[in-house]
Amino acid sequence: MRTLIAVVALLVSQPLACLPSFAADGDVIDIGDRRELLVDHFLIDKLDNVRLVLNRPRDEGIALQFDKPWEGLFCGYCTVIKDGDLYRLYYRGRPEAGADGNQGEVYCYAESKDGIEWTKPDLDIFNVLGQKRNNVVLADAAPVTHNFCPMLDTRPGVPADQRFKAIGGTMRSGLVAMVSADGIHWKKLREQAVITTDMVPYKYMFDSQNLAFWSAHENQYVCYFRVFEDGIRRICRSTSDDFLNWSAPVLMQYRHPGGEAPIEHLYTNQTHPYFRAPHLYVAIAARFMPGRQVLSDEQARAINVSPQYFKDTSDAVLMTSRGGSFYDRTFLSGFIRPGIGAQNWVSRTNYPALNVVQTSPTEMSVYLNQDYAQPTSHLHRYSMRLDGFASAQAPYAGGQLVTKPLTFEGQELTINFGTSAAGEIRVEIQDPAGQPIPGFSLDDAQPQIGNEIRRVVRWKQGSDVSSLAGKTVRLRFVIKDADLYAFKFDKPGS
Repeated sequence: MRTLIAVVALLVSQPLACLPSFAADGDVIDIGDRRELLVDHFLIDKLDNVRLVLNRPRDEGIALQFDKPWEGLFCGYCTVIKDGDLYRLYYRGRPEAGADGNQGEVYCYAESKDGIEWTKPDLDIFNVLGQKRNNVVLADAAPVTHNFCPMLDTRPGVPADQRFKAIGGTMRSGLVAMVSADGIHWKKLREQAVITTDMVPYKYMFDSQNLAFWSAHENQYVCYFRVFEDGIRRICRSTSDDFLNWSAPVLMQYRHPGGEAPIEHLYTNQTHPYFRAPHLYVAIAARFMPGRQVLSDEQARAINVSPQYFKDTSDAVLMTSRGGSFYDRTFLSGFIRPGIGAQNWVSRTNYPALNVVQTSPTEMSVYLNQDYAQPTSHLHRYSMRLDGFASAQAPYAGGQLVTKPLTFEGQELTINFGTSAAGEIRVEIQDPAGQPIPGFSLDDAQPQIGNEIRRVVRWKQGSDVSSLAGKTVRLRFVIKDADLYAFKFDKPGS
């Protein structure tokens, strides 16, 4: 039955009108001055000839080769952290196949000033393979070095020597917490694991990249980790006030506007607060298709992939969450598809790194571990416009999107959008019953034409909407041959 439902869900396209929302009917949603991205149906009441479209990132090429002797074919479980003007990259070094959590695994470090060009500093901390001039930040710490996953702790008042935190470990150890003042030198927060196997009601767990972060939205730490449920790789969530004591894990569920989302193997989840809208968690997960073999034995030998590492396929999918135990799988199709060439169709490749980071005034980047189990193993960069995971898109004939009732703070409405030369977006502000508010009707609205990350919306009398702040309104976006990526209420000049 589950398989039948999954197939039906996969065939359902985005309906053009009256898509359901996952907020309760009658609710008034307070968005304050938050930036809202068009990645789910949380704020949407009606769509008429408008659909939500997944925008696939652009291939920007190899970002970093895993070419040091202590790195190699089985590097993985990468994390990218933007720390002020410095980009930090952490990744597992593993030149040979072996059991999870073996002593041969280390964690490596690279850094960048722009997120595009990366260097590997000589840290001289650990002697690895007879060399101390290396970029290893963690060694001799198995099994933590199997899937060590750092975070920059943004909790107010965090002690300076715990500015960075990390978790790592397997079923053998549980999830062990570590801390660092500089992101380079690490120590255990305590000897005992903070999340143990006896807390988790599943047979297998932790054998993936597990992660944690401080959520300003929920005012607590959140951890997402891998389990097996009915033989399928799934995700659990736990929360904590102090990073030491964690709540009983909850199995994450999936929502899809066309019905029940398919239960697929998600090898990693890579859930993190989106840096321009931290109430929205973005998960660029590795979807794993066990036994879905593409390459023949001859093709596998030609690319010199390690034996048995070409029997499966994988890609990256996009999910979102606003906290709690649900992911919105608005889009079931692949977010980043495997590229051309046999090397992209081996087992456990195309796994996304944790965190999307800004890499130009208009661009953000996501990184994928590619050519896994091959001599050409590397980290690949993909780019997209700011806020551009998805968009509300209308054709030349035009359409409209109407929000649910909401309240806001601010004096101006700004949009991230792009039109054709013939296209436009106009915005009407309505009362809760759907009637235009005088001065903010569609006839009063100035057409917004162009392609900008931030455009102030105007009506005949100007852009000031402060008279409506705190009142319940609806937004009606009338869209022609254009994409709307996000909107936000701002103070002037913010």
